[in-house]
Amino acid sequence: MAMHSVLAQATVSDLAAAERWYSAVFGRAPDARPMGGLLEWHLGSTFGVQVFAEPDRAGRSSIVLGEDDLDALAARLTDAGVAHDGPQPVTSSRILALQDPDGNRVVFTGA
Repeated sequence: MAMHSVLAQATVSDLAAAERWYSAVFGRAPDARPMGGLLEWHLGSTFGVQVFAEPDRAGRSSIVLGEDDLDALAARLTDAGVAHDGPQPVTSSRILALQDPDGNRVVFTGA
């Protein structure tokens, strides 16, 4: 078996609200709409994030993404109106934890 890519997924109840929030977080509109109820942001050549409308499972997802500059990201998110508590120290790095409108966790980690 040889894996070559990954798409992390968050399940949401309101796709339009989620699209606005994730577009603000990623700083752009989705890159793809592969099927009804599904949005994709391609964040690198082999990885990305899917947001899928599945109301029965909404709010039970966690996504962790590596980020080079948490401070710059936090500033951009503040400017975009995305709520957060700023970068926080953890054992071996720092994190910037977010929560989407359904309560899914999106955590950026970095130095």
